[in-house]
Amino acid sequence: MEQRPGAGARTRYWFDTTLARGTSALVGWLVRLGGTTGSPARVALSVLLALVALVYVSTLVGLITTGLTERLIALRRGRSKLLERSHVVVLGWSEQVFTVVSELVAAGANQRRSAVAILADRDKTAMEESLQSKVGPTGRTRLICRSGPSADPAVLALTSPATADSVIVLPPDASRSDADVVKALLALRATARGDDVTVPVVAAVRDSRYLLAARLAAGSRGVVLESDTVTARLIAQAARRPGLSLVHRDLLDFAGDEFYPAAHPSLPGREFGEALLSYGNASVVGLIRDGVPWLNPPARTVLESDDQRLVIAADDDTAELADCAPLVDERSVAGPRPSDTRPERLLVLGWNRRAPLVLREWGRNAPQNSVADVVADEDEAVVRAACDDDSDGSGWTCVARRGDTTRPETLAGLDLGSYDSVIVLGQEPRAGEPPEEPDTRTLVTLLVLRHLERRTGRELPLVTELTDDGNRPLAPLGPGADVIISGKLIGLLMAQISQNRHLADVFDELFSAGGTQIHLCPAADYVVTGHETSFATVVAAARARGECAVGYRSQADARRAPGYGLRLNPPKAHRRRWSAGDEVVVIAGEGRRGAVRSDRLPLPRRTPRG
Repeated sequence: MEQRPGAGARTRYWFDTTLARGTSALVGWLVRLGGTTGSPARVALSVLLALVALVYVSTLVGLITTGLTERLIALRRGRSKLLERSHVVVLGWSEQVFTVVSELVAAGANQRRSAVAILADRDKTAMEESLQSKVGPTGRTRLICRSGPSADPAVLALTSPATADSVIVLPPDASRSDADVVKALLALRATARGDDVTVPVVAAVRDSRYLLAARLAAGSRGVVLESDTVTARLIAQAARRPGLSLVHRDLLDFAGDEFYPAAHPSLPGREFGEALLSYGNASVVGLIRDGVPWLNPPARTVLESDDQRLVIAADDDTAELADCAPLVDERSVAGPRPSDTRPERLLVLGWNRRAPLVLREWGRNAPQNSVADVVADEDEAVVRAACDDDSDGSGWTCVARRGDTTRPETLAGLDLGSYDSVIVLGQEPRAGEPPEEPDTRTLVTLLVLRHLERRTGRELPLVTELTDDGNRPLAPLGPGADVIISGKLIGLLMAQISQNRHLADVFDELFSAGGTQIHLCPAADYVVTGHETSFATVVAAARARGECAVGYRSQADARRAPGYGLRLNPPKAHRRRWSAGDEVVVIAGEGRRGAVRSDRLPLPRRTPRG
């Protein structure tokens, strides 16, 4: 016997059937529920008024719903205007955006409230999901995405650049990236409604042909980096002194110690050499005189009343004054040793647009009669021509050989043990190749090199260039190996400068072709090895050599994460037993103040006294 449906099911079915009849059924419900008793005229008038009220309410609800829908669509499309102040605006989208945003989040961790606005010609939801995936929790920093072309002044105005603390213009990954950067800078000028951009701007271009145009468009408060040149110089410096990339990464990362102007005023009449031992937990590296950083001035430089000391410290307010001169043990200071001027041999595997710059920077500091061998899947005449064009008479030789660096027989035919350093460069992507192809070839080359290392029993002093930071964990490299992620490096640099405009001159000097630079030098040049002594003794020994000691690298810990033996800015009272394989991190060089080099357009600056 068929079971009859219950009362609840029959009631729901009757109600659904009534609604399915359409508007007439709904009006009938209104008559039954909203009608009043009385004469027919009174009932009709009541129903009419209810219908009028329904129309008005429905219209109002429709307008509200439409307005909310349009607003939600606008928010979803990222086309609403920001009403923020003291925020940071990031224009463009590339792999560097994750590094820049991550560093800005770290910089804003000790602030009550901060905001970062990202404008790119991408879907807003996709940008938010990518940032959430790769940046992670943002703490007190709010990330605000807006969608549209950054070269459109009307769209750019949505980010309120006039009220921002700084604007960062990222170079896109496309081939026309430099032209897009210039257009975005011009759009900033248009939104400023004047002849100059009033907000500090940090941008980067790859091709030096666009450098002058970009700097003119950025205005007097703008800083434009030449990313390929900076990357090439750091690769060349790391090739001559393995481990140097760790120092650069630590100084550029907000998670470590950075450059800050000291909060304490300089004592006029004192000498700079005395200031080197005047902080117990900070490393003095120079002065800021008339707004211009002056790295590693001579120790006898007399301080002026308005000078600021430039220090490496954990934060801008953590440096503490302390007389560390009593910590120096003069008996542990090492005597002078002859410098090593023997010719060097460099092997470059691979070729890209930065390769000539790398060779030029390496050759500029290499001893006489040094040789750079280049093995690449490139025409030998092209390589030789590039080397000849960049030759500056430094007395080094470039030898080109064509070969596929991913093939074992190519690398096995080289006398790898005879080279002082090896650089692996990623090949430029060819037409139709995916953007990750250069790193794929680099990873294959590294696998073969690791195989040859095991066969020969000798670890190669290797510097590797990667384009994608996500491939770093995949690289078959030893702990603490030198890896230069070009995009991440420039992103870190841009984030640092956006927070402190003075750092543009500091890093420009450190990463320049000559002058003051960061060096890793044998600890035996400074202190007697095999004995325990304080870091203050190392600082005093470096001062006698015209250098600023800022840290050290322990050979015993060189393979241990996370620091791989590197320690920047140790306390002056820190004592340890120094071994022959330890290295000291120093800032050394000519110590030029406000010098203008021929290879760059000078940044606007005040004229130093004297």
